[in-house]
Amino acid sequence: MHIAWLGKKSPFCGNVTYGREVTNSLLDRGYDVSFLHFAQEEIDDPTWPGCQEVPLPFIYKSQVYTIPTPKARNVLTRSLKQLRPDLVHASLTLSFLDFLLPEICEELNIPLIATFHPPFDGKRRNLKSGTQLFTYQLYAPFLAHYDRVIVFSQLQRNFLVRLGVPLQKLAVIPNGVDVHKYSPGTSNLKSRWNAKRLFVYQGRISAEKNVEALLKAWKQSDLGDSCKLLIVGNGALSSSLMPFYGEEDGIIWWGFEADEQRRIEILQAADVFILPSLLEGLSLSLLEAMACGVACVATDAGADGEVLEDGAGVILNTHRVMSQLHTLLPQFRDHPEWTTLLGQKARARVLERYTLSDNITQVEKLYAEVLQTPRLPLSPRAKSAS
Repeated sequence: MHIAWLGKKSPFCGNVTYGREVTNSLLDRGYDVSFLHFAQEEIDDPTWPGCQEVPLPFIYKSQVYTIPTPKARNVLTRSLKQLRPDLVHASLTLSFLDFLLPEICEELNIPLIATFHPPFDGKRRNLKSGTQLFTYQLYAPFLAHYDRVIVFSQLQRNFLVRLGVPLQKLAVIPNGVDVHKYSPGTSNLKSRWNAKRLFVYQGRISAEKNVEALLKAWKQSDLGDSCKLLIVGNGALSSSLMPFYGEEDGIIWWGFEADEQRRIEILQAADVFILPSLLEGLSLSLLEAMACGVACVATDAGADGEVLEDGAGVILNTHRVMSQLHTLLPQFRDHPEWTTLLGQKARARVLERYTLSDNITQVEKLYAEVLQTPRLPLSPRAKSAS
């Protein structure tokens, strides 16, 4: 089977990781995969053998959204005609092409599946969630015209159903982690900073990730020289936060880490992983930390609360994150046996629900189901909206 995958390769974000992991797994299982993504020119990636890449022209792209050029639609249509895939799978990139895909694929008679994973706060508790609610409201009418839409949690599915997406169009297939690569192990990174207890945040340094709440709680807790907080990642707020939270507070700014093995070593050295986000989808960074046997703390934004429910980790309310962390951080310092137990439960939860192998098997079943289902034509109203 030939899959045309439409997604992102840069800049680094969860969408990039998702696309890389799923397409590599499909290649391993014998699928032909063509990867269409926004790039200025075609690049032969030696780390991606067997995957044909097709560049799509763009004006601007970021970790959040992409602006295609006016000719991007024609390039995409022409490429799909030439590739003649059995199915198109779009890991939606928050670009205008997302809204055109149903009409393009109907013209070419190609089944179309989307993965939709913008972050959200289903309880609408945060000011930022207004923007994300608008994103979901904007996309809902168009998602109804995809053959199927993959979402990561029951909460996200219910959210989209309330916005008018037909229930039968939505398939809940959570993110998955390669539990052989991401597993408990030894790492000497703690000795680099003379740390007995290492706390880690990994992700973008942006407003919705709420990193400043973690930094304030850490500074106020004054955990002593034996505890270190490692911040892995970069983003728009890095330059404004770094001058106020530094090594004198036990905070180490690692920056963006492109090397996957090094990221794994960081997690294997960590005692506690903290994700204080106000908005999330289903965090791959959280799942990776859990797979490495790290005790995890995360807010109940998006689906992260589902991941940690029933004792697999500590769940924070997105309100008063700083005060909750201020209470918790000394407990993690003083009770290593508790963190060990939480790490074991975290690993067990991933093995139970969130392995990449199970994820790909569910995707394969969805492909087969869609290919066997007769396709209905788009309504004139849907075409005019495109």
